[in-house]
This record gives sequence, structure tokens and C-alpha cells, in this order.
Amino acid sequence: MLLNPTFLKLYKFPILLAISSLLFYFGFAYNLQRTDSIKLVTLYVALFFVFYKLVKLTKSNLLFLTVLAFAFRAVFILAIPNLSQDFYRFIWDGRMVLQGFNPYLYTPYFFISINDFPIPQAQELYLGMGSLSANHYTNYPPLNQLCFALAELFPGKSILSSVIGLRLIIIAADFGTLYFGKKLLQQLKLPVHNIFWYLLNPFIIIELTGNLHFEGVMIFFLLWSLYLLSCNKWFLAAVVFACSVSIKLIPLLFLPLLWQWFVPNKKDASVWLNIIKLIGFYAVVGLFVALLFTPFYSQQFILNYAETVGLWFQNFEFNASLYYIAREIGYQITGYNEIAIIGKFLALLVFIMVIALAFFRKNATMVQLFSAMLFALTFYYFTATTVHPWYIATLLILSIFTKYKFPLVWSLVIILSYLAYANFNNTENLWVVSLEYVVVYSVFLYEILRKESVETKFPKTL
Repeated sequence: MLLNPTFLKLYKFPILLAISSLLFYFGFAYNLQRTDSIKLVTLYVALFFVFYKLVKLTKSNLLFLTVLAFAFRAVFILAIPNLSQDFYRFIWDGRMVLQGFNPYLYTPYFFISINDFPIPQAQELYLGMGSLSANHYTNYPPLNQLCFALAELFPGKSILSSVIGLRLIIIAADFGTLYFGKKLLQQLKLPVHNIFWYLLNPFIIIELTGNLHFEGVMIFFLLWSLYLLSCNKWFLAAVVFACSVSIKLIPLLFLPLLWQWFVPNKKDASVWLNIIKLIGFYAVVGLFVALLFTPFYSQQFILNYAETVGLWFQNFEFNASLYYIAREIGYQITGYNEIAIIGKFLALLVFIMVIALAFFRKNATMVQLFSAMLFALTFYYFTATTVHPWYIATLLILSIFTKYKFPLVWSLVIILSYLAYANFNNTENLWVVSLEYVVVYSVFLYEILRKESVETKFPKTL
């Protein structure tokens, strides 16, 4: 059907756009260094423009868009990630698991410092991941560790073979996201082509398929869980939600928001039954997450993991917004960086915000729940000390079930954060960071403050 003369005639311009994208992606995957800022931004903006036109022009042909989504991903199959070095740590952890080591108990630096090479290509992996990762314990949850280990089963014993294995897992998850995303959009009576604002977005293709970040796998489990919830299969939804948490911890932020989904009306006769279901959901999530961690459990593991997670609130800083303002105020008052204090305060502020969204905002329908999740995660990233580009993927997938477009805009301007790598010290230019967030905050505030509520356009029931 895609090759018949009528199709070729009708889709002549979209096909030219698609071919252009393939060439741009090839250049991005195989002929780009992240230090080449001009080429990086130019290619990315070109890809984003073509992506936008493709979805707009061919949104009625889901098959065409699906073929393009996975054809663009296929371009990256043999490419070594060029914007992130995290994959070296993924491979290290996966090989550690297969060798029978607990990856939560040892840092890569520990082995290298004693001249011990416990896994193949240990020295190359150690140098590739950089000192920041090598000197800290792993922070990747257990199901993510399993993915790292499974990737090592791909034929071959090289770093490239491991990269291909990791990439195939992420692409497979995208198929799942397409499947459950379409089902949820159909249930909510929203345009099904909305899923391609995520799947065809060059930000998603480059950051997840290209740079091997596992937000895509976490998102697959999260959408699957929400779909099961919409079908009133709360037990299975809880099991799948636990899988999402066991890839990335971020879905834990959404648990309080489920209160009104399970208990929409406190005066209903079945309110206590609904509360029991909610408690059951939380219990199942907690139990399955604990079970997945069990193979790695030890007292030292708890200490190491808590220390590593804490670093994200008290040590690391990158591409932040409100935190940078608070940091500057702290400098003016005390003369030094108050990240340890500010990080804890902002974490408390996020907790208060999520609880407020859970109890003082209507989240009784699936659309309202998606919006609440979007607001909670947005507030977290607005206040976070570290906002790596790939973090925005979760905001983007949540937004396609709402009328909010600021995550789509953010997925464009987030490329500016990579300009920090243009200099030898990888130092951020705060003017560039400011430009990114001026754009994001402007669109966000416009959408929040406009007179007509975006949610009134949606049906209140499924």
C-alpha cells in the first residue's frame, strides 16, 4: 500500500521530508561530536521542523507514521552514542550481573584502583563512563539491571554488540508504548495520531534510541499500567506499575495522585471498598518492587543506594532553573553553595505540591489524572537541581493525553543544554540556560493562565 502509484503521488512531499530526515539522522548518528555546537543545534532544529511537518501533513495515515518512527530508529542500530556516556555504565553493570557480582556493592573505581578487571573490556568501560559515574555506586533499579544483563546476550563480545542489545530493548519498548498509547487515546476519545508527537519526536529518537536512556522502557510500563487502571484491573496495574518504578524511580512521584482515581466520591456507599483497593494497589507496588530488589539485598546495598539517590538532591547540578536562582541567593547571603540545604528544602516543597495536587485538585478521570501527573512532574523538574535532557521524555508522553504543549516546546529547546559541552570544562552558560527556561516558562504560563480551561474540552468520563 505504501508503494502504490496513488500513494506516491499523494505523499510526494512527505516522502521527501522523510528521506531528508533519514539523511539528517544518519549525520547525527555517525558524523557528529557533541562539542560541535553549531552542527548539533542546526541538525536538531532541522529534524524538529521536518518532524512537525510530517505529523501535521500525514496524521491521518497512522501506518505511514509508524513505518517512519521505526525506520528513523533503525538508522541508529550500529551507532555508538555520541551525546551521552552513560551507556558505558549500563554495560559495566550488565556484565557485572552476568559475572555474579552485585553491582550495588562496588564502584568501578574500586576494581580499577586495585588493578582488578572483573569483566571484559573493564578498562575501556571505566574510561568511557568518566570519573563521576566511576566513583559512585550504581543508581539504576533492579529491572533496569536486568535489561543491562539481557543486552549482553546479544551475539558478540564487543561494546558495539552490547549497544545493539540495549538499543533493541528500548525500541521494543517503543512498540509497546505505541500499542498502549493508541489504546488510551482511543478510550479518551483523543486523536490517535497524538502518540506520534512522542514517537516521531527527534528528541525521543535521539535521546532514547540514540543515546540509550531507559526512560522509554519506564514509560512503556507506566502507560501499560495506566491502561490497566482504566480497565479497572487494579492488581495487574499495580504489578506493571512496580515494573515501571523498577526501571526508573520517578513514577513513585505519581502514587499519591491515585487517591481520587480510586476514591472519586467520599460520600459513595462503596468508599471503604475503594480505599481498600487503593491500599491494596500501594501494597502490591511496594511488594513487587521489594521482590525485584531482593536478589541484590544486603545492609550495605541499602546504605550505598540511599547515598547514591541522595546525591541527586545534595551534590549534582545541571540545567536547573529555580534552583539556580535559589543558589545565587544563597551565595549572596553566605558566600558559598548551599545545595545541601536548598536541595532538601526543594524536595520537601515537591512533596507538599504533590500532596496538594492529590487532595485539592480533581483527579477522578483519566484525563485529569494525566494532567495532575504532568503538573507534579513539571513542578519537580522546575525545582530540581539536575535536569538532564532525557528527563523530559516522561513530560512529553503525559502531555499527549492533555491539551498542554509546553513539554513539546521544551523537547525542542532542551538541545540548548548540550551547549555546556562546547567548552573544555563542560561549564554551563547561564545565559543559555536562561534562554531555555524563558521559552519553557512563557509557554507554560500562557497555557496555565489562558481564560479557557484546557480540560473542559475533554469528556469527564471514559
